[in-house]
Amino acid sequence: RRWPLIIDPQGQANKWIKNLERDNKLSTIKLTDSSFLRTIENAIRYGTPVLLENVEESLDPALDPLLQKNLVKRGGQYQIRLGDSDIPYNTDFKFYITSKMPNPHYLPEICIKVTVINFTVTPMGLEDQLLVEVVRVERPDLEELKDKLIVQIADDKKQLQDLEDKILKLIADASDILGDEELINTLDASKATS
Repeated sequence: RRWPLIIDPQGQANKWIKNLERDNKLSTIKLTDSSFLRTIENAIRYGTPVLLENVEESLDPALDPLLQKNLVKRGGQYQIRLGDSDIPYNTDFKFYITSKMPNPHYLPEICIKVTVINFTVTPMGLEDQLLVEVVRVERPDLEELKDKLIVQIADDKKQLQDLEDKILKLIADASDILGDEELINTLDASKATS
């Protein structure tokens, strides 16, 4: 199971999580806190929940091992590498992430590491969530295909951006635009790719 990333512009999810975990020593942190990694390390070690609030559209790369649950079993105990240290992993640990942004656009690399939950309550939003859930249950093959297409589209956009940057650099550096064979080949590749 993946950790939840909750879109929560009204703060309803924050209140619900704080109420749910109030007896379990919930730690509430932000990415801007200077000691947020230390707080997460302690929570992992002692099996207490953590609420990471107010994230934007990108997450700190130091959280990747935690988001991907890269656990290693050493001496009969699970450990996770966070930062530059191995931390004993307590299975009671829980991690919640919330965003106050009303309509964030997360990169596919983030979406495949977390479960995005939209706490914004609108009739259309509820309909979309229900449709996604029905497709996931009824046709998991379509859900998997959708995830692959999202990643492929992001890769294609990046490739086009790289080609555009290369073309602009070649044009800026070229003394004879029509005679520059590398520039013409790059333009052809760009046309074929798009």
